[in-house]
Amino acid sequence: MPRVTLQTIADRVGVSRMTVSNALSRPDQLSPELRQRILLAADDLGYVGPDPTARSLAKGTTGAVGIVLTESLQVAFTDPVATSFLGAIAGELAPTGLALTLLSSSAGSDLVPARDVAMDGALVYMCDRSSPAVDILLRRKLPIVFVDQQPVDGITSVNIDDRAGARAAAQHLVDLGHRRIGLVMSGLRGPVGLIDDPAVLLAFDGHPSAQRTLGWFDILDQSGIRPTIVRTRDVDADDVRHQSRLLLDRADRPTGVLCFSDAVAVVVMQTASQLGLSVPRDLSVVGFDDSSLASQIRPALTTVRQDVVGKGRIAAAALTVAIGQSRSGVMAEAHQVMLPTQLVVRDSTARVAASDT
Repeated sequence: MPRVTLQTIADRVGVSRMTVSNALSRPDQLSPELRQRILLAADDLGYVGPDPTARSLAKGTTGAVGIVLTESLQVAFTDPVATSFLGAIAGELAPTGLALTLLSSSAGSDLVPARDVAMDGALVYMCDRSSPAVDILLRRKLPIVFVDQQPVDGITSVNIDDRAGARAAAQHLVDLGHRRIGLVMSGLRGPVGLIDDPAVLLAFDGHPSAQRTLGWFDILDQSGIRPTIVRTRDVDADDVRHQSRLLLDRADRPTGVLCFSDAVAVVVMQTASQLGLSVPRDLSVVGFDDSSLASQIRPALTTVRQDVVGKGRIAAAALTVAIGQSRSGVMAEAHQVMLPTQLVVRDSTARVAASDT
């Protein structure tokens, strides 16, 4: 069926295309009777508005912003931190009329989202550092804001102080007397299982993971503690459970575990229970994020709080400003925003048992 246009309506009513346009957008230019005839004809013909593609070409804007995520968009719907972050962005953008488009950083056989999707600007969120998506966006000269990415000169970035948060978490376990400490990390690429060389975590994992690793080792190194490290494939629960067993089902198991995220920490606690270990009597567990999971699980999870909602709002506001400046031909000034973190002590950590010292 051919698309209903302003000319289609004009032909039905017997008026000019401009008269129809005025009826829809400048009603004061017509008599109420004529405008009502035009509106009735438009409704009868099934008119839904101007062609978005044509309108975008005419205005030079799309009315949409992209959020470039990791290789899988599933994280946007399954990870509580990501969903809170995206919800905050949507709330901040709502008054502007800008729409939100989720984009994978990976490429299909024909479609490369960062290259082929029309948008006025983009948020780059926790992307693989080797992904070509960022380079493509830069070459398109779109307004960009980095979130949870390594800061780059000339591009606004919004990060949390992952390293300070990780230091606080590690210091908490050390202060409780723990000396056998485990780390549970996750990533999309690179090796999984027991990791002998911590440099692997810095080589393969993204900016937040690298910063948390550095923060943990700031404390562990100065305390003379060499942790046992396992790495999982992303945050797949089955793989986290399998790798957690490698960490916990051993004679020299850790008495305390530092986890990349609350989602990982919850599975570690479940695995500990399956192995007959009590949290925190036998094992202290610390997460990161302070997501909704942290207060729902029992015992409630000690974790590092980040302001996910604030991060989303600040990132969306910064992108909105950059888009506005771009439309006006103004060179946007880049800012580096660092949001604080806070250790939240709950029930999943306790002083190490005398028999484990």
